[in-house]
Amino acid sequence: MLMVPLQLLAQQADPAAGTASDAPAVERWNLYYQATSIGQYHGTFYSPYTGPLSLQDYPERDVSLTTTLFLGLRLEKDTTFYFDPEIAGGRGFSNVDGLANPSNGELPRVATAAPKPYLARLYAAHDFGFGSEKEHVESDENQLAGDRPVNRYSIYAGRFSLTDFFDDNNYTHDPRTQFMAWGVMYNGAWDYPADTRGYTWGIVQELHTRNWAFRYGAAAEPKTANGGRFDRRLFRDRGDTFEEERRYSVRKHPGAIRVLEYQNHSDAGNYGTALQLAAQTGTTPNVVATRKPGTLKYGAGISFDQEITSDFGVFSRLGWNDGKTESWAFTAIDRLATGGVSLKGTRWKRKNDVVATSFTASGISGVHALYLARGGLDFLIGDGALHYAPEYVWESYYSARLFPGLSATFDLQHDVNPAFNHDRGPVWIESIRLHMEFGIRPKQAK
Repeated sequence: MLMVPLQLLAQQADPAAGTASDAPAVERWNLYYQATSIGQYHGTFYSPYTGPLSLQDYPERDVSLTTTLFLGLRLEKDTTFYFDPEIAGGRGFSNVDGLANPSNGELPRVATAAPKPYLARLYAAHDFGFGSEKEHVESDENQLAGDRPVNRYSIYAGRFSLTDFFDDNNYTHDPRTQFMAWGVMYNGAWDYPADTRGYTWGIVQELHTRNWAFRYGAAAEPKTANGGRFDRRLFRDRGDTFEEERRYSVRKHPGAIRVLEYQNHSDAGNYGTALQLAAQTGTTPNVVATRKPGTLKYGAGISFDQEITSDFGVFSRLGWNDGKTESWAFTAIDRLATGGVSLKGTRWKRKNDVVATSFTASGISGVHALYLARGGLDFLIGDGALHYAPEYVWESYYSARLFPGLSATFDLQHDVNPAFNHDRGPVWIESIRLHMEFGIRPKQAK
């Protein structure tokens, strides 16, 4: 699941386009491009048995590739429009099965590895300002340079990823430049509404002040777990997300705390009901057989980041959901705790490099664990049996800027108890990431 606006490493792509220093104060348009390729490898690991959705215990080598165009247009002073066509290809380990916290955030769980074009984003945004105070925003993907009211009510409507607006974190929110594991890049216990590619259709409303922000989003749910088609009966089945954000400074170093709550209604099943049905029929539990329109799933999360110095910062997330409702659109995590640190390379004269490390513990509810132990399957995990233990992932990376617009990253993950199974693993995952981005912006009017 993906994408969020990337941090600009501004590079002029056209001699007529201008540079960062002569960019207009208010952009009428901008155009950005990104390409990211990730190569991954894991070797053999202890595996006394496997199931239909297990991570395979033999060596696997896989590569992913995404390319995206980001077009922004200013329709009126406070109205903007964004259009992002995208191409993605590649396949993850074992068809992106077998890990509750999958290792490559650039790879959705799709049926084919062949690159395919699709629409990532198509949405309009409008600000209603209150008062005369303004703040300047810089040119970026899905962001036009200009002044926005500090106190504003904003509406975003169309196709996007809910992670564009919710669950932000300064140090881990972008698998193209930061941490790559799904439960680290976003809150793994937030089963956010999305299709297979990570996008949805909906509306987001935000009330923004100098130190606070309040957000609400209503978005379409897929018709089936991890499905590519949406349920159109939005008054019955949809995802509602709420978030409260508090921004502050400690000795002039910025920090933020965000509290997220969500409730999803979808045509999902219930693990407890699946176990009861299996006991009555003497069969293996199957949550798909218990699906019911309007089934409620709810949860909450916290995201925290704090700059300690201009080069060093810390972050953490906590997440929880009801644990009884079928995993539907993101990943099979009911409980989450993650934290880490990030350091820029200024001390070794590589100010654009970043080294970071994180530790993530994820878990599931008792009824969810019992369902898997008796042979049940989620849409991406299921070993046929289960000796339950939390899944632990230690991820570290070093990102080096090779030259403006191009960076290379070495990433190492150590996954203990994959798919919450103490009988299997641990497994080491090595990754190399290449990321390119550049933009074209209009010349400043004379």
